[in-house]
Amino acid sequence: MKKAECAKLFETADFVESDTFAYERELFRQGIGRVAGTDEAGRGPLAGPVVAACVILPAGCDFSPFKDSKKISAVERARLHGLLLENGAEIGIGHGTVEDIDRINILQASLLAMKRAVGALAGKPGFLLVDGKFPVPLFIPQKSLVRGESRSASIAAASVVAKLERDRLMKSYHQQYPRYNFARHKGYPTLEHRQLLERYGPCEIHRRGFKGVREHWLGQ
Repeated sequence: MKKAECAKLFETADFVESDTFAYERELFRQGIGRVAGTDEAGRGPLAGPVVAACVILPAGCDFSPFKDSKKISAVERARLHGLLLENGAEIGIGHGTVEDIDRINILQASLLAMKRAVGALAGKPGFLLVDGKFPVPLFIPQKSLVRGESRSASIAAASVVAKLERDRLMKSYHQQYPRYNFARHKGYPTLEHRQLLERYGPCEIHRRGFKGVREHWLGQ
């Protein structure tokens, strides 16, 4: 399906901002099955990978609980993840490693993580709803949605999974590098994290090209 054809899919659809299943429903109406949403977590931190998830919600599931992962608590994210599993949602997870981020930049590493998340699904989606401005480098019909977590339940579900997976990884890194307290700040540039970087310098999972880290690499 060409880009122009993808755009035409939604020309006659009547979308309501509060209906976060409108894109999926319209795609189903036009005979497109296996609609997936993808999102990432971890573009802003100074350390750790960027993690993406891709989720295919069952057509008949209750989509209303799925919201932007940044607007809900860790407890609620865990509950929603359990709900996804109970409802038989298909889930794929992909990582953009620290090495990827340093080599190709954070945007490209995020898109690479999304590509890997799509590839981790049991089967190829018929259509992909992507959070953000940029398409995933795959030959799959897709639509990029700015603020996608608040416009598509599939993207919102992916944001929940991605955030949970990244938090889990950063907690595991805390065991390996306890002095940085990754379990608390998850690698984000909090005051505590910046102070610990100043004291100890960066470790192997810090992003060398990021401001706030590269100054310390140069000093070593």
